[in-house]
Amino acid sequence: MRSHLPVASFFLSLVCTAVSSAQHTASVRARDLGVPFDGNPGPLNAITDVGGVEVGATTLIRGEGALKEGEGPVRTGVTVILPRGKNNFDPVYAGWFSLNGNGEMTGTTWVEESGFLEGPVGITNTHSVGTVRDSIIAWELKQKALKQPWSLPVVAETWDGFLNDINGFHVKPEHVLAALDSARSGPVAEGNTGGGTGMVCYGFKGGTGTASRVLSGEDGGYTVGVLVQCNCGRRPQLTIAGVPVGKEIPEGVPYSGAALPGSELQGDVGSIIIVIATDAPLLPHQLKRLARRASLGLARTGSVSGNSSGDIFIAFSTANPYADAPPGPNVVRTVSNESITPLFTATVEATEEAIVNAMVGARTMTGIDGHTVIALPYEQLQKVLKKYNR
Repeated sequence: MRSHLPVASFFLSLVCTAVSSAQHTASVRARDLGVPFDGNPGPLNAITDVGGVEVGATTLIRGEGALKEGEGPVRTGVTVILPRGKNNFDPVYAGWFSLNGNGEMTGTTWVEESGFLEGPVGITNTHSVGTVRDSIIAWELKQKALKQPWSLPVVAETWDGFLNDINGFHVKPEHVLAALDSARSGPVAEGNTGGGTGMVCYGFKGGTGTASRVLSGEDGGYTVGVLVQCNCGRRPQLTIAGVPVGKEIPEGVPYSGAALPGSELQGDVGSIIIVIATDAPLLPHQLKRLARRASLGLARTGSVSGNSSGDIFIAFSTANPYADAPPGPNVVRTVSNESITPLFTATVEATEEAIVNAMVGARTMTGIDGHTVIALPYEQLQKVLKKYNR
């Protein structure tokens, strides 16, 4: 069973810093607990198994006690994913999909129209989307990274207002710039980190999670990596490896009172953002098909994507460099539709595992007004899986 720092000392020991993807590598992951998953993960079992992809994050944790809007407590942050890393601004083919649109992912109108993702993907809390978007533009200007004379960044969100002073607008431009500048390949921090810092998933502490799959040589040997910011679901829905874990562990539901925001009585009012990367040569319409398959990985964990949920996904391919280089025409490669199904399977499997990794990687957190969200208890999870012979 994991050990936790006392809540007070835990929060006092953390300050507002940029947390790179290479930190916290000793964190326990779902496979370490014996959770059985299908498929073959990459060396890192992370989105950064896709060559060139870099991830950065800034985590903001400070204060405790009663909510004082504009002061705290603060439990939030920002995560960025750079498809070709922070030193390569070549656009990538991309496609996006909204399973339920009660949420935001900016910039997708141009992704849909052009078929390209021209910069980083940012993920934060609902009320910090504008700050992150504008800060990405400022960073791109400094880096001379604009594809056009203007920028239309892709920034997505989930709501962390149960734990965080979300109306205090605590994510500042310097936090976004720190995340971008700290982005790197390698292991990715999970749980209470970056944009996922204050998130809740199936009534347990949620946040950032990642996983990957590597196809067999016969299927092309391609890699699919997934990163999620999960803030979705209700406890009775939670399913892990086909087992009704949420029903078997009913204790400690964080917002069971009808008067609390996000009450269990309101049904699934959470959200999830899913980013899918692959080195398979796919065209934009094929990447949209890949993004749709994230829905099935989400469903494996129990979500029904309720009316108030913002479940929005984007997929990109790092293959076909300089596909948009002028003046064209440019020659590109693509996987045939007859050969694409293994990539669908990999997306479903990696999405499911990334969500579980987010919960396993998270720690119990207390935020505004003493609201506490417990971490998924390791020993109970293992007992439940054993009960169902998993």
